Amino acid sequence: MNNHLNPTTNNRQPTTNSNFHPADKIQDLQYFGEFGGVNPSISDSSTYTFLSAKTMFDTFEGNAEGCYLYSRHSSPMNLYLGQALAAMEGTESANVSASGMGAITPVLLQLCAAGDEIVSSRTIYGGTYAFMKNMLPKWNIKTRFVDITKLDQVTAAITPNTKVLYCETVSNPLLEVADIEALAIIAKEHNIKLVVDNTFSPLSVAPAKLGADVVIHSLTKFINGSSDTVGGVVCASQDFINDLKNVNDGASMLLGPTMDSLRASSILKNLRTLHIRMKQHSHNAMFLAQQFEKDGLKVVYPGLPSHPSHELYDSMINPEYGFGGMMTIDVGTLDKANELMELMQHRNLGYLAVSLGFYKTLFSAPGTSTSSEIPLEEQHEMGLTDGLIRFSIGLDNDIKRTYEMMKQCMTELNII
Repeated sequence: MNNHLNPTTNNRQPTTNSNFHPADKIQDLQYFGEFGGVNPSISDSSTYTFLSAKTMFDTFEGNAEGCYLYSRHSSPMNLYLGQALAAMEGTESANVSASGMGAITPVLLQLCAAGDEIVSSRTIYGGTYAFMKNMLPKWNIKTRFVDITKLDQVTAAITPNTKVLYCETVSNPLLEVADIEALAIIAKEHNIKLVVDNTFSPLSVAPAKLGADVVIHSLTKFINGSSDTVGGVVCASQDFINDLKNVNDGASMLLGPTMDSLRASSILKNLRTLHIRMKQHSHNAMFLAQQFEKDGLKVVYPGLPSHPSHELYDSMINPEYGFGGMMTIDVGTLDKANELMELMQHRNLGYLAVSLGFYKTLFSAPGTSTSSEIPLEEQHEMGLTDGLIRFSIGLDNDIKRTYEMMKQCMTELNII
């Protein structure tokens, strides 16, 4: 054996019943550092020693639990973080990666072979769309894009070759809501896997509890929350995570999207405050959405009764964490959107930047940024207009003050 403890034995498990709140599950994973530290020690090594040659052989064969071989396969800190994220999502296991795309792409390649097909929501992150549309056909894997909110379209798109049904809980950037429970029923009826990107709604929604087979996050966003690192995670059954990490044919093992141990440590520390941050993100976004809708703006936010899937999302979420920190406003034209974003940045109201989940508000025009991989005609068909601004609402202490300052910017530009 290595001289390292398996993370599963280096923590105190919950002592009460299993029906824990996800934030409680994270909190109850209590680790001890090598020297008794309140944070687990970071193993700053790329490779690990063995006390016997047989143990090394067994580890290559996947038969030596608790042993570490090479950090591309696993490391103590990555396993600590994966365990915490699996607890949050209610899955048996999880595997962290160097980016969100480093989580998404191995999952699809693990589940699909040449000749297979994917049915995907048409409104997804631009990088995911580009991988499905432009890269997977090179392996003879076809994707059929559908309106995920229309279940009849989903069912009609499934063929005998379909292996994966893919969606985002709340879509990027249009904030469409997927009916995960209904999609899970469809997936099981057709013996295919439901893969859900839950990046926009950590803690608020637990897709695995609603029937999803695989749950993915870009850890870069809300979970890390400080816009200082990039990461991803796949949460799923132990068998599927083992398949991803198999040294012979595991996509995560062989493609090498490995997270650095130092980054895993940083994300694990930030994860401890996720429950506090998500409440504030949601509170602030709800206030701004309500106010701007009263001002006559075209606002999309799942917490508003005007959202077409408001009742569905309300039935899915953990109400303690609200409807999330993402909202959109359509100001009519790209020029007007750019003017407004530049003025808000100048007034210190946030940053004209991609990504989301930061403590400051971030805003961008997705049609020319995070969704630019989607052809213009398809953007217009799905309702992604030139004047759409995507907001990731920050943790502002006085959201009323923020609203007044944003409204002043809009007034000066004749938007309100």
